[in-house]
Order: sequence, then structure tokens, then C-alpha cells
Amino acid sequence: MEMLDSVVALLNAVYWQPWAAIMSTDPWTANLVMAILLMLKLIFGGWVLAKGGRSPLWALVLLINGADILAMWLYAYIRWPFVDRAPARPATESTVAADAGTD
Repeated sequence: MEMLDSVVALLNAVYWQPWAAIMSTDPWTANLVMAILLMLKLIFGGWVLAKGGRSPLWALVLLINGADILAMWLYAYIRWPFVDRAPARPATESTVAADAGTD
């Protein structure tokens, strides 16, 4: 039981105390911080989706509590076109010479 108390104390220190500090400020500041964090979540989520060949608008799912975790978990297991594509052929002397002659 003592180990569980230390784990709970650690989790409270890591996760709750920063939020408690933010929420203890005036409402305008707390809402500004929350809006900035949501904006960053959407920007980075859209960027990852675009890199994976999907529409960045799917990042709007990240705004739904619970669905965001499920969406990230599902997205980790879908096909990524960038990873699944065939590797590029190495350039040979003939292709380099042909490309140089077209300029």
C-alpha cells in the first residue's frame, strides 16, 4: 500500500500540480493557456496526419475526449504511404548524364 501511495504522489506532482497552478490564475489566463495547448494539439496532429497521407482535418477528432486516444491508437496501425512505398533507385552514371544533357 505504501508503494501505491508513492505512485499516486508522483502522479499528482507530475500531472495535477501544473494544472492546479494554471487553473488558480484568473480565468482569462487559464483559458488562454488551454486555447494555446489545444491549438498546438491540432497543429501537430494535422501535421502528422498530412505526413501520413491523410487529410489534416481528421485532427478535429482530437478535440473529443476519449476519441483522441482511440484515434491515435488506430492511426498507429494503419498503412503509411511514406513507409510502405518502394525505395528509390540509386542514380547510375547513365541517368545522371541523361539528366545533365536535358538542361
